[in-house]
Amino acid sequence: MMTERDAKIDVTINEVERAARGWLLDVAAPLWAVRGRTASGLFAERISQEGKPDPAYFRSFVQARHIFSFVAAGRLGWAGPWRELVTQTIDALVANARRADGFFVHRLDVDARPLDPRADLYDQAFILFALGTAGGALGRADLFDRAEELLDTIECNWSHPMGGFAEGEIADPRVRRQNPHMHLLEAFLALYEASARPRFLAAALAIAEVADKHFIDPECGALLEYFTHDFDAAPGTEGLIAEPGHCFEWAWLFERLANFGWSRGAELSDRLTGFARRYGLCEVRGVAINAVLTDGVQHDDAARLWPQTERIKAAVARLARTGDAAEAAEAVRAVRGLERYFDVSMPGLWRDKLAADGSWTEEPAPGSSLYHISCAYAELASVPVKE
Repeated sequence: MMTERDAKIDVTINEVERAARGWLLDVAAPLWAVRGRTASGLFAERISQEGKPDPAYFRSFVQARHIFSFVAAGRLGWAGPWRELVTQTIDALVANARRADGFFVHRLDVDARPLDPRADLYDQAFILFALGTAGGALGRADLFDRAEELLDTIECNWSHPMGGFAEGEIADPRVRRQNPHMHLLEAFLALYEASARPRFLAAALAIAEVADKHFIDPECGALLEYFTHDFDAAPGTEGLIAEPGHCFEWAWLFERLANFGWSRGAELSDRLTGFARRYGLCEVRGVAINAVLTDGVQHDDAARLWPQTERIKAAVARLARTGDAAEAAEAVRAVRGLERYFDVSMPGLWRDKLAADGSWTEEPAPGSSLYHISCAYAELASVPVKE
């Protein structure tokens, strides 16, 4: 039986969800759809705090993230032309950013022409994610076909004998990272959910098995960031770094995999979330910090925007599984932490870097953060409304 306290918490999470939805649909989406848009069909890489977009370059993964953000806004009820915007951007990427060998380039210029032709695994992961997101939202199976072609290219050229993939032409080849593999898992889940093609679920499960075997410290339950060629922890301090935001993000992904029957999902989510909450939250500022070591010692006590969104997603996903009112309360705290970043002169923008002393880095709002925010708010919207 739901207690009076539980009911109050449920109302609170619904209230913060309504406010979050309003900010995204009424404030942020219109600003980025107008000020943050080029004639060539690209979204802004960054917008100054005075509202001026920067036309210097456009990374392919940021365009992919914006595609997701506007699909999410559309699904949450934005009345703006999200289908047209998403169609223009995904078509611009497929037409202009794909190399002859099948990989997608790293950067485009303001006219959507290749600016940096190098191929990177992180970028390819987000292209796959955009193809799945746009394909599902627009009802375009051709985009799933393009995703299969890109996956063929990745598997043919970058498959690694120890599992996972090499990282392409930009990252230091001496160090392997969990991060692009995490976003591949996210992309494969998006593709499977949109297309129901078994290949994508199999690819997601393969990444999850790599993570279970190599990425998570068996003693403390933390997610490690950096590895040797054979997936041993990187030497020295680098091999001890754990980012609370990534712990939360993997926990969210594992919760989703558990819904598809992966038996390890809930246990790994519990371990990762437990570590991140134990060592990665600053009670004074009410935020998740950037990095700790596996023994819990703080490594970087600044706090970027994106870990706050992953904290929200993990709590909401765990609430859906457990029904625990403590997860609802944690989601509310995480939303309040994120909202600190929205205290700017032009509504719809944000700050990205909060220092340990509570000061902010003065810089343009990075467009890549809209993906993190919209994904977190889409998760919040999945919480049932309590009358």
